[in-house]
Order: sequence, then structure tokens, then C-alpha cells
Amino acid sequence: MTVGVALNASDAPNQVDATVELAQEAAQFGLTSAWFGQTFGADSPQLAAIVGREVPTLQVGTSAIPVFGRHPLLVSSQAQTAQAATHGRYHLGLALGTKLLTETGFGLPFERPVARLREFLTALRQLTQTGTADFHGELLTATTPVPARVPGAGSGVPLLVAAMGPQALRVSGELADGILPYLAGPRALAEHIVPALIAAAEAAGRPAPRIVALVPGVVTDDVDAVRAKATENLAFYEQIPSYARVIELSGGRRAADLAVIGDERTVGAEVRRYRDAGATEVVFSGTDIAGEDDRKRTWRLLGELAG
Repeated sequence: MTVGVALNASDAPNQVDATVELAQEAAQFGLTSAWFGQTFGADSPQLAAIVGREVPTLQVGTSAIPVFGRHPLLVSSQAQTAQAATHGRYHLGLALGTKLLTETGFGLPFERPVARLREFLTALRQLTQTGTADFHGELLTATTPVPARVPGAGSGVPLLVAAMGPQALRVSGELADGILPYLAGPRALAEHIVPALIAAAEAAGRPAPRIVALVPGVVTDDVDAVRAKATENLAFYEQIPSYARVIELSGGRRAADLAVIGDERTVGAEVRRYRDAGATEVVFSGTDIAGEDDRKRTWRLLGELAG
């Protein structure tokens, strides 16, 4: 099982330079992957491409680009370019997004997200695998009057989806290579998410899907203070129905209940629980919440678990 970290240097004077430095440090600790979020700031495929060039031992990924406000042709160009830049180490994550950010940011109605995801994935897989598309859906059209292939990108880009609900899991099992669940604890993974995803993939005749579990967590001795801060930082997700549902399925009441906070033994045991629940990969996020010393302590442990 690979173990990675989500990198966020948005508070640095130069986010790109700081991200590369963090990635180099992650590799030194023995971590195997670095992941980059996507909101309205830095372009995550570009960050992944730069980091992948600068730190050739890391797998790099986007977690995750919302399908609203994007088009498969443009996302394919980004993803194939990152794949060529990293010589096959780039992983593209997609997400449904949220009603708040979609309607406020893009001025688009957040309607039929699962149907849009299905059409987006269908067109995108054609583009990333062949460099061509001739897709005409209800919500999207993607055709290639000129080639859309990026030389050096190989035969495709791994497509992952931040899916946790039944409909999104069905689409992901049929059309994607795996999922990127966040705030989904071992119970939700083992009892609801993994079985539904595997069943959909098997029904579609697809290979066993990847389950890249994104987990907020940190190794620290100041558990109470850090959990209080995590409660504040993660409260936003409790307002989003899909996250509220998976938090409850995981046995939590607040989003911070799914944060893994404690000493090395505690955190190591939780990583193993995710593995036992079906996660093929574990990616820790928010590891800087308790300061630099605890971040490095966390990365040291995760690097050992990845070894």
C-alpha cells in the first residue's frame, strides 16, 4: 500500500517554489505520492507537473478537479501534459464539486451532477486514451476536428473520482480507475463504499478499482488542542450533504471525528484500519495543523509505513 500526503503551500510567498520544497522533503521522508487540491487558486495539474519534474521519485495527483466549469477537452490537455512532464506518474482526480462553489463562483446551476460526471468521464477517457473524441451527450459535447493527443503522455491517464454516494460510486466503478474518498472512515469504506464500487466495476467488466483514502491527520502529543482546531477547520464539510452522510456512516458526529490525531502508535493503527477496510492507498492531509515539528513527525511515520 502506498502512503502519500496532500500538499498545500497557499500561504507561502511563492506557492510553486514552496510546494516543490515540501515535495522534496516528502520524498526524503520516504513518502510515495503528493496530491494537490483544486479550488480557485493554483492550477493543480500544473503544480503536479512541476513537482513531478523536480521530484522524480514521487507519484503526483490532483484531488480533485470539479466537473462543473470545465470541459473534457481542456482537462484532457492539462492531464496529458502533466503525464508527459512526469513520464507517467500523474493521476487525475475529478469531483462533482459543491452547489455553493459552483453557483457562486461560476454562475452555473448545480444540476444533474452525476449525469454530468458520467458524460465527462466518457468523453475524457476517449481523449486521454486515443487523443480523439466524438461524444454528443445531453449535457456535454466533445469532438476533435484536430488531434488532441499530447506526445509523451503514453496510453492514458489514471482517472479517479472523489465519489462516496451510491450513484457516483456506480459511475466511477463503470468508467473510472478508482476513487478518492475524503472523510470516509474505515467503517464507511468497508460496509458501504468499497463493496458498491467493486460491484459496479465487476458488472462493467473493469479491473479492480483503486481506493485512495484521503485522511486528515497528524502525529502529536497535544491531542485535545489539535482536535479542537480540526473541528473548526473541517466544519465546512458538515454543511455538504454528501460529506454529512459519509461522516455519519463512518460513525462520526462531526467531521473532525474522522481526523486521525495521536501518537505514532495511534496513527499507525488507524492507517492499518484503512488498509483493512479496502484502501489501496492512504493520503494524509492537513498535516501542518499542529506546526512544523508535528508535521515532520507525521511525515516520518508515514514514510516508515510506506516503506
